[in-house]
Amino acid sequence: MNGLYKRGKIYWIACRINGKLYRESTKTDKRREAEYILACRKKEVKEGNIPEIKRMMGNVTFHELAKEYLVWAERQKSFDRKRFLIADIVNLFGNIKIDDLRPMVVEQLQSTKLKEGKKPATINRLVSCLKHMISKGFEWHMATENAVKEIRKVKQLKEDNKRLRYLTIEECQKLLDCCPYHLKQIVTVALHSGMRRGEILGLTWNQIDLQNGFILLDKTKSGFRREIPINSTLEMLFNSLSIGFDNDYLFTNKDGKPYSEIKHSFTTAVKKAGIHDFRFHDIRHTFASHLIMQGIGITSVKELLGHSDIKMTLRYAHLAPGYKRKAVNTLDKLMQNNADENFVHNLFTVPESQPTETSRK
Repeated sequence: MNGLYKRGKIYWIACRINGKLYRESTKTDKRREAEYILACRKKEVKEGNIPEIKRMMGNVTFHELAKEYLVWAERQKSFDRKRFLIADIVNLFGNIKIDDLRPMVVEQLQSTKLKEGKKPATINRLVSCLKHMISKGFEWHMATENAVKEIRKVKQLKEDNKRLRYLTIEECQKLLDCCPYHLKQIVTVALHSGMRRGEILGLTWNQIDLQNGFILLDKTKSGFRREIPINSTLEMLFNSLSIGFDNDYLFTNKDGKPYSEIKHSFTTAVKKAGIHDFRFHDIRHTFASHLIMQGIGITSVKELLGHSDIKMTLRYAHLAPGYKRKAVNTLDKLMQNNADENFVHNLFTVPESQPTETSRK
C-alpha cells in the first residue's frame, strides 16, 4: 500500500499493483479512522482477501477463472464440446494460480498426452481452450499480461490431417448388418447425409422437412445454415420413425432422451463386421469419397459437408483421378468442334513457305 491522500475532505487509499493503480475511498474525513482502514486493507491484501486486488496481483486460480469462463461459454455454439475441455483444464490446473503456469508445464502435458495415445488435434484443442481462457481472464482483470505472454509461448502440435479412411459399398452393408436396431438407423442417416455425429444425435422433427425433402441444420460447426437433401432411403427411414412418434428428437433411448453417446455400440458393431481402424467420423469421409468417385463436383460436396473452406474438401479430389483428364478432354472437343475439318492436319503441318527450325540454323 502506498498510503493515503485526500479528495476534498475525504481520505482515499492509493496503491500500484502489477503496474495497475488501485484506489478506494475510506469514506471518512478523520485521519485516524482512515489510517485504521488503511491498516485493515494492508492485512487483507497480504492475505489475498480483496477480490479486485487479488485479481490484480495474479492470485486467481484456474478453478475460479473456469467458473466465470463457463458462464461466458454457454453463449457459444461450441459449448457442448468446450465444457468438456474446461473440465479437463480444471482437473489438471484447478488449484494453480493463473500467473504461476509456465510454458514448460503445458509442454510436458502435451508430451504426456501424446504418450497416452491422444491425437495432436485433440491436444491442440485443449491447449487452445487454455490459451483462450487466460486471454479472457486478462480482459476480466483475473490474469496479468505476463500470464498471457507466457501461455503464447506454447506452440501447437503439428496435426496429421491426411488420414482418409472410408468404406467400400460392401463394407457399408456389413457394418449396417452388425448394428443393433437403434444404431442402424443412426448409421444409415450418416451414410446418406454426411452429417456429423452430434448433428445426427441432436436431430429434432422440426428439422425434418419431408414435404420439400430437406434436413435443415441451423447450428453447425462452421456457423452457417445447411440444407441436406433427403434421398429415398432417408425418406423411408424418417417415415417409419414418424409412425407413432411422441418425442421432439428422432433418436432417443428407453427414457425418451436423445442419445448422448454411441461409442460403445458403434465400436462393437465395427469389430463384429471385421472392419479395422474405423471411427464414426469416418462415415462422413465415406459419404464424401463415394460422391467424388461418382463424379460429383468438389463444390457440391463442400456444400453438403458444410465445410467453411474448400481446402478441407480438396482432400477427396484424388479419388476422382479422371476429373482432370475429363476437363482437358472437354476443352479438346470444344476446340475441335469449332474448327474446320482440317484443324488437326493443319496444326502439325509446316507450310512450304514457312522455314523450319532446322532450315533457320
